[in-house]
Amino acid sequence: MHEYTSTARVWGLTCPGFPEEVSRARRWTRDILRGSPLAEDAELIVSELSANAILHTASGLESGSFHLAVAVSAQVVAVSVTDDGGTGMAPKVEHQDQEAEHGRGLGMVSVIAHRVVVHDSDGGHTVTAELFTGPRPGGHAC
Repeated sequence: MHEYTSTARVWGLTCPGFPEEVSRARRWTRDILRGSPLAEDAELIVSELSANAILHTASGLESGSFHLAVAVSAQVVAVSVTDDGGTGMAPKVEHQDQEAEHGRGLGMVSVIAHRVVVHDSDGGHTVTAELFTGPRPGGHAC
């Protein structure tokens, strides 16, 4: 197979912006990745990103929602959460004191994932965390 070509399977789920939907997103991710050695890490990442969307964006408002996507290929498992925006600021990794009650979630995701990308998406933001299944692209070991 050509190094720039892969076959990926992609799943999507849109959830209302209620706190209990975070556990639904976790279960859904766990079911998709059942048997994968990356399942637990992906589940934790989905939990953090979903909770952040609900707590810090319009996704948590009465008519809000967030969208979750899971893409799986031979090289990578990528989980993405798209929020409804409304904050005017893109999510960013902040390294907080270990005693801090808030602001550590995206920092934790960046430690677990091999790469985290944040980009604008239809009035909101999408945070994608990638977990490589083997050597990182470019030949570097994980």
